[in-house]
Amino acid sequence: MREFGFEMAVCAGLESDGRLVARQLAGGVRGSRVMDCVVVEPGPAFDERARITDATIPPRLVEADIGPGTARRPRAVVGDSEFAQEAVEAGIECGYLTSERHDGQRYVRATTRYPDGWFDGLVGVENKPDLGRPGELELQLRKDVSLALFDRVWLATASHVTGAHLNRIPDEVGVWRVDPETGARTVVREPTPLATDEPGIEVLDSQPARADVRPVAAATKARYRRRVGERAYGKGWRVPFPDCPHVEERSVAGVGGLAYCTRQERYVRPAEACDADGTGPDVDIDARRAEQSPWVRDPAGAARRQAGLDAYSS
Repeated sequence: MREFGFEMAVCAGLESDGRLVARQLAGGVRGSRVMDCVVVEPGPAFDERARITDATIPPRLVEADIGPGTARRPRAVVGDSEFAQEAVEAGIECGYLTSERHDGQRYVRATTRYPDGWFDGLVGVENKPDLGRPGELELQLRKDVSLALFDRVWLATASHVTGAHLNRIPDEVGVWRVDPETGARTVVREPTPLATDEPGIEVLDSQPARADVRPVAAATKARYRRRVGERAYGKGWRVPFPDCPHVEERSVAGVGGLAYCTRQERYVRPAEACDADGTGPDVDIDARRAEQSPWVRDPAGAARRQAGLDAYSS
């Protein structure tokens, strides 16, 4: 099985347990590490977060000094750069901010306070179906352990795992053997919890003679963990269905919303559609996610915002 198809099976298997799952998210602070799968473990304020919006709230807004009590000029909150203004517009669109005018000037305020503690933990999963072709697997996992951005890190593989394989990866990393047809996971080794609330060391580059590293403060890690959790909540793991007559919806572990090409005999992304005329199935992947996971589609906050917009649409 190709790595993308294996990743789909891993994500589906995790979501079948009722977990909040996302894929391909930044797994570092300054480096270019990307974590294949991320599991967000809900915290006591999860329902409060779910009521705000089903989209990602821009981290720039979450970290800004803005609340529901006082309206402020956007540039006073996030600055006046292009990225800052895009964040403000995205915040209004998703329902986290509301816009109002005073003396001809635009002001914004948060519709609610951002709920700290909405997630209890983050789990990172590195997918490597074939351990016979490890690539930079060992270095990637050592980066994860050294930085400790995730509470636990797993390696998911379809290979038979030997003692030699285990000796080449950090002891702190847990190992799953995953059946790519069913998404079922067998624990080969349990992970060791990582010190996410302490400073970490981020490995930026590694050469035979030296390694470039930077210390990361605990407060910085906490901020980036919140960014990962927020991005995971809005993104999820499914991909849109290609517009191709050979694509059909399939499920793994009872979890639907996976695009399978019968011509190529594999799971596919939109860019991998066959060069053929015709349309593919009309599958609502957001509906599939809402059915299976704790993610709430179009929650009360978003519904009230849309109702307000409709009043001005005529």
